[in-house]
Amino acid sequence: MDEKRKVQRHRTLKAGHIAFNRAGTIDCRVRNLSPAGACLEVASQMGIPDQFVLVVEVDHLSQPCHVIWRTATRMGVAFGG
Repeated sequence: MDEKRKVQRHRTLKAGHIAFNRAGTIDCRVRNLSPAGACLEVASQMGIPDQFVLVVEVDHLSQPCHVIWRTATRMGVAFGG
């Protein structure tokens, strides 16, 4: 399989939140992370928009992002709305 990422991601397992519509949030797990994007694990894709803000409180990260790919419980996002 060819690697298409411009920046290598590093494995991690951190709690995060998908924030959208000013008041809506969905819990997620950050499975890997780089300066350019992340892989997120969620219980369900239902209700998650294509663009949102990823919040990882332990890293003081609040990053606008958009979805690149989705499976039933995971999604790849690129940073920069």
